[in-house]
Amino acid sequence: MLDALLDALLDSVKVLAVVIVIYVLLSFIEDKIARLFENHKKLSPLYGSLVGLVPQCGVSVVAADLYLHEHITMGTVVAVFIACSDEALPIMLTEPTKIKMLIPFILLKFIIGFVIGFVVDLIFHKEKEVVDHHEDPSGHHSDEIHIGCCGHEVDHTSDNSWKKHLLHPLIHSLKIFAYVLAVNLLFSLLIYYIGEDSLMSFLQQNRYIAPFLASLIGLIPNCASSVIITELFLLDGIGFGACLSGLIVNAGLGLMILLKDKKQWKDTLIIIAILLVTANLAGYITCLIIGF
Repeated sequence: MLDALLDALLDSVKVLAVVIVIYVLLSFIEDKIARLFENHKKLSPLYGSLVGLVPQCGVSVVAADLYLHEHITMGTVVAVFIACSDEALPIMLTEPTKIKMLIPFILLKFIIGFVIGFVVDLIFHKEKEVVDHHEDPSGHHSDEIHIGCCGHEVDHTSDNSWKKHLLHPLIHSLKIFAYVLAVNLLFSLLIYYIGEDSLMSFLQQNRYIAPFLASLIGLIPNCASSVIITELFLLDGIGFGACLSGLIVNAGLGLMILLKDKKQWKDTLIIIAILLVTANLAGYITCLIIGF
């Protein structure tokens, strides 16, 4: 049992080493991502899908915030959410046997994201659905602050202090480490007490509903959901199609931002429905093509 727990700890430390490097690098471009959404409106779903590929839950948070303030379209925020993989990509990079799946995974998320985004904008187009600037009632521009990952400010006026480029990435990486460690410990204990063969047999026998179950897990507005889905994939508990389904609907903390706004709850439900339908269609079609 001790060996299983040590293996779980070692695997989690490897993930920590990878994600902390990635998040430090991303801290230098996070504010630029926030401005990109606002400055390119006609092709915003395409840019949204591209930016959504950045493995950082702050991206989906920024997108949700901009959508609530009517600076980007519904199709754009849907594109970001679909393309967003939260913590999946850094975790996949720690498993050499799964790295070959990264390119098709990224391409599928990107293509599905902007295609669905454009379709959503065509269906739910509004005459004046975006505004050009942050303005107060008097007509003057206001300094609106976008809240990013871990609750820090994401704005072009933010300083380049050690907090932005070291403290916040470190805090976020430690949170991910905690999630990964918890999941690894849980599965290590399950495998130890239940037996690896029995656990994998159960997952294999339920592969036909795996994409649907993964999409439900992905709806959880927390970094832990993407960790759980990715770890299941790395442990061969679910296939590529189910992993794709779960991570298409997963948008990190972005959904939580939308759910907090009671004024637009109908639009939020529409977005959630779009994510679920897209996730299950993509997941099951992928499963039919390459197998469950």
